[in-house]
Amino acid sequence: MNRRLRPYAIALCLGASAPTFGIDLLQQGKDLLNSVSGSGAQGLDVAEIAAGLRDALKVGTGNVVSQLGRTDGFNSDPAIRIPLPESLGTVQSALGKVGMSGMLDDLELRLNRAAEAATPKAKALFMDAISEMTLEDARKIYDGPDDAATRYFQSKMSGPLALEMRPIVTDSLSDVGAIKSYDAAIGQYEKLPFVPDAKANLSDHVVDKGMDGIFYYLAKEEAAIRQNPAKRTTELLRKVFGGS
Repeated sequence: MNRRLRPYAIALCLGASAPTFGIDLLQQGKDLLNSVSGSGAQGLDVAEIAAGLRDALKVGTGNVVSQLGRTDGFNSDPAIRIPLPESLGTVQSALGKVGMSGMLDDLELRLNRAAEAATPKAKALFMDAISEMTLEDARKIYDGPDDAATRYFQSKMSGPLALEMRPIVTDSLSDVGAIKSYDAAIGQYEKLPFVPDAKANLSDHVVDKGMDGIFYYLAKEEAAIRQNPAKRTTELLRKVFGGS
């Protein structure tokens, strides 16, 4: 990166340390970055920024998918563990009164297992979105807040990711026994007197909550790469974001 531009660019992407440069210098850094034209030496700086971001996002998304797409990736993490659908709260309460709440606990475990099974499918979609990123996308992300890339992915991927995950989740719900567990719990619930109807779309629930978990950790991974030199694991990341 151009020696004149680099200190200001680092200040921009590291939100926590930028104030030490002063407001005037921070604005100068923004002006310098905005002056990059896309040709010649300065144009190469933009290309390097884009390449660095692609490196960062490949690292970050790979870490997230590996973390969540394994046994207990969702189930043992209180930040993203998938709860029962709200519509089953009545069922859980009613069965708890007759000593059968364990059936719903078992169902909740199986919902998380289904999300863990479906998460690896996200990796290819992330790679596609990264490859389609334009230089303008990269500049906006680089200049944006710590979760700018995560927001970019959400806007590009939420629909396709849901479509890719849904059949896997549906199959997984059957494979891990969630459908059987759900039917058994509802069957026992319906035997109780004077209870209201209670139904839930388990596939939609797991897909929605699963995507929430993926983007939750992607935002954390993105912020860490921007802020923590130890997370910049490639030469290009260190060149764009700073660090030795």
